[in-house]
Amino acid sequence: MTDRILLRAGHVVSMDPDIGDLPRGDVLIEDGTITAVRPEISADAEVLDMTGRIVMPGFVDTHRHTWEASIRGVAPDATLDDYFVDILDTFAPLYTPEDVYAANLAGALECLNAGITTLVDWSHINNTPEHPDAAIQALAETGIRAQYAYGSANTSLADYWFESKIAIPGDDVRRVRARYFSSDDGLLTMGLATRGPGFCVNDVVTSEWALARELGIPITVHVAMGRLAGRFGMVKQLKDLGLLGPDTTYIHCCYLHDDEWRMVADSGGTVSIAPQVETQMGHGWPPVMQAVEHGLRPSLSIDVVTTVPGDMFTQIRAAFGAERARVNADCWQANMPVPETMLTARRMLEMATLNGAHVAGLEHRTGSLTPGKRADVVALDATALNMTPVHDAAAAVTLCADVSNVETVLVDGVIRKRDGKLTADVARARRLVEESRDRLLAAKEAKATA
Repeated sequence: MTDRILLRAGHVVSMDPDIGDLPRGDVLIEDGTITAVRPEISADAEVLDMTGRIVMPGFVDTHRHTWEASIRGVAPDATLDDYFVDILDTFAPLYTPEDVYAANLAGALECLNAGITTLVDWSHINNTPEHPDAAIQALAETGIRAQYAYGSANTSLADYWFESKIAIPGDDVRRVRARYFSSDDGLLTMGLATRGPGFCVNDVVTSEWALARELGIPITVHVAMGRLAGRFGMVKQLKDLGLLGPDTTYIHCCYLHDDEWRMVADSGGTVSIAPQVETQMGHGWPPVMQAVEHGLRPSLSIDVVTTVPGDMFTQIRAAFGAERARVNADCWQANMPVPETMLTARRMLEMATLNGAHVAGLEHRTGSLTPGKRADVVALDATALNMTPVHDAAAAVTLCADVSNVETVLVDGVIRKRDGKLTADVARARRLVEESRDRLLAAKEAKATA
């Protein structure tokens, strides 16, 4: 029997250029697939009244270290240099599989609560083979769409981040690929989270890229951020090693040289930008317009909740404000008009949805309300005082809405948030992540006094 859900009479922001916006529209979902988006649809289905709601595709977060949910807010004033010491050299070695499970469970539910339906989980916490198992189990239990990006262990800052000679364990990556991701068609897919040149010796870099390509999984790597990686010329080094390709996502990119931007674009690579982290922690200005001007489709990501909020509304506004401030100041100084590439509210929404799906390799499945795609749908309460009255729906989402407006969330056609409340066992997730927090703080204290 076909399972049908009809979202009725919402203000539909489809992000599909052929459909556009429907001030009053219906969305029909059948067995998890969007089958129709029109001004009015008649169907035998469960009807969800979307009157006064903005109905849109779910947000896509293309880079989050989800395992850090247990230590949310521990480094509010950290720079990037502080982060390496305070998080990767202090907390990461203490993480057990139980901590990873608790953090990924709570972190993925946090995403769903905020309207993020797709997540790239940049999981550089694989201290034992049980750690990735725990991370994947938690993602699967929440029902989020996710790319699990298998990263290195983090048991020693010196061993893993300073010209590291330790490669990600190929046998365990192959085990995880075979056990959990034998198909690339599931709600969960797999990637490889690599450290890259500068952080690793060339033999490690080439072996990790070869491993990902042997297994047919995408690669994601941080480049050109802050005083650490900013000086490495990482993309140029990757080109010199013959490793550039369309399967690679480059994160941050704040200090890419013009020739490196061209290398990324010419190779078909993709870009993930984490604007709040970049402006707050000293990575550099979020290079959103540079990416656009080089013909790329930048996406947005949260990065670390140790230091910044975990919602996409924050990222949209951080990028929008920072880039417009930078460009306006430059143009004022040069006495010239702002460029045509100046960011708009609608373009920011595109980055947070359709571009995100593109970067995650999932544009054929999600990112827009397009018939034939899977039903990853979010409804925002636009009758709330912080959103009403709506004049421009895209602007209402990007500049007015917050997590409190996220009323309904569907992933793959399954309702994960209804009437403003998650359908999951939130109390259990909260208890587990609080227990993890207490365990990690106790372990940190014991280590400090040993």
